[in-house]
Amino acid sequence: MTTPLTHPSLLPALPAQPPPAPGRPPLDLRVHVQRITADTYVVTDPRRVLAHARTAARTEPGTAALLGHTPLSLSAAAALLAALHDDELEAMGLHPAGHATCISAARTDEDPVLLELSGAPEHEDSPR
Repeated sequence: MTTPLTHPSLLPALPAQPPPAPGRPPLDLRVHVQRITADTYVVTDPRRVLAHARTAARTEPGTAALLGHTPLSLSAAAALLAALHDDELEAMGLHPAGHATCISAARTDEDPVLLELSGAPEHEDSPR
């Protein structure tokens, strides 16, 4: 048997926190949240990836220099395109293969709470 969930606005208010003991600093109740999303791509057209990466390296030489490769390897070329572009990657020879999102939240005095979500990429022509 399941218990019906109560809407948060109908729950009783949390009791007020007692003041800190004399000589102790007040409790820091701030929570820091971090979300990291990682997309996975597969190179489907190496020539196209290298061609677009060469163009990107000329227009963004600082970012290309961070990769430390001259000439660009296929891996470095794919990394450069992924760093500089979001939406056009499939047209540049990279096929989305999956994604994962990791979310952590913690107060400064606690271990973080972690949530990890992963899945295959959604395509516009795939059924939902």
